[in-house]
Amino acid sequence: MNTADTPQGKSAEIPGETAPVPQSDPKLTRRKWFRRVAATSAAVTAAILGDTFYIEPHWVEFVQRDLPIRHLPAHWQGKRLIQISDLHVGPRVSDAYLIETFQRIAAWEPDIVVATGDYVTRQHKMGRDLLDQVQRVYAHLPPGKTATVGILGNHDYGLHWADADLAWQVSTVLTESGLHLLRNESVRLNGLTVVGLDDLWASRCDGAAAFAGTSADGARLALCHNPDAADQDHWADFEGWILSGHTHGGQCKPPFLPPPLLPVANSRYTAGEFELPGERRIYINRGLGHLRPVRFNCRPEVTVFRLVTS
Repeated sequence: MNTADTPQGKSAEIPGETAPVPQSDPKLTRRKWFRRVAATSAAVTAAILGDTFYIEPHWVEFVQRDLPIRHLPAHWQGKRLIQISDLHVGPRVSDAYLIETFQRIAAWEPDIVVATGDYVTRQHKMGRDLLDQVQRVYAHLPPGKTATVGILGNHDYGLHWADADLAWQVSTVLTESGLHLLRNESVRLNGLTVVGLDDLWASRCDGAAAFAGTSADGARLALCHNPDAADQDHWADFEGWILSGHTHGGQCKPPFLPPPLLPVANSRYTAGEFELPGERRIYINRGLGHLRPVRFNCRPEVTVFRLVTS
């Protein structure tokens, strides 16, 4: 007998003996645990794939930051300059997405819009369908109140970056859409000089021609599609900011790690701001378009700069 009567008339355990404890089935518990892990892993994988293929490629980030420029005239202080880059109009980027983004940019009422190349995705030739598509999309290009300025990128030169006819066709469409295209030349905008270098991979980049006639004593800003050009001998006495694109930020970037694939020789040129020799700094825009419709931890970007005196 395991129990005895208490003064209250209730039974109690006899010291030294314990009641049996129900035991759970270890195999059942382990099986449930594995099922939960599998379900959680499947949910996380689905979320990552959904973000990578369906959300981030069109989830534009409007990055706001100051752009300090030496000798900036007082009337430019606080004005807004918006940079777009790497739109890659073609079969892999949604026209509706780009046009909607253009409309959002226009709502900012920028004083200057600059575009840093790769307006189309490389093609063997500009067929009628692609030409119609390019004209249709860039008809919505948002204008700057003072100027809309741009340069060419490697994809605008077509196959092997050597198709001058494609570059001419792209240039024609952009000009008709209100873009002032700079090909190793500069334009003066009410005391602010914007210098545009042609593409590095197309072997068209010529800093001597681009900076000819500009003054180190004036306010200057440079546009250069490929950030690798910043390491070349193209810059003479230029001190200041270079706005670039080309990298797409790598498109897919593991958390806390650099992107595994970058189309540059200098692997530090990912995205954002970098200090350069000779009192220069470069800002690399992540671009709006893509070559493959995937992005992870690397949203497409429109950069909204506020011009300030350095």
